[in-house]
Amino acid sequence: MPTTAAPPPITPPRFATARLDALPLDPAYAEEMAAVLADPVLYGFTGGEPPGPAALRVRYERQCAGSPDPGERWWNWVLRVRAAGGGEAGGEAGGELVGYVQATVRGSRAEIAWVVGTPWQGRGYASEAARGLAAHLASAGGVRELVAHIHPDHAASAAVALAAGLGPTGEWEDGERRWAASVAPPPVP
Repeated sequence: MPTTAAPPPITPPRFATARLDALPLDPAYAEEMAAVLADPVLYGFTGGEPPGPAALRVRYERQCAGSPDPGERWWNWVLRVRAAGGGEAGGEAGGELVGYVQATVRGSRAEIAWVVGTPWQGRGYASEAARGLAAHLASAGGVRELVAHIHPDHAASAAVALAAGLGPTGEWEDGERRWAASVAPPPVP
């Protein structure tokens, strides 16, 4: 008798990379993340302006409640740099928050995005987080296709997409190029 796979959980499973812990989004992170996202330069390609802590808390509450569409998951993580020499991968304790990654998961397809605050850019955190996100979505979320939308002049974001295995397509949406990749399922032991 065929069965259908259960939908992924609303709260995303945490994951870790070599230097980062990706912690499921929580409104309690709003104040610290408002400082991470405070530089107006971050909004040069996407528009908008830095959110204050109260506005960010409201946004996080909405995101944590999940999509109103039962077939879609809003998975969001904040990125915490693991303390030097400290702790187990995936632990709460660690250094400061430096950014976030997110995925809108619908079936086996996920649209992904990443942001690292300007003080922490140039250290490879965004590429590391995007690669970790891609691997995590393939193993924990059953994702087989990744999609991102990147402004054509945003060379740093294009480099992150390439590092995560995505490539540019000929498709455009709202002035941004669609990038995509097929994700292999994890090997069966």
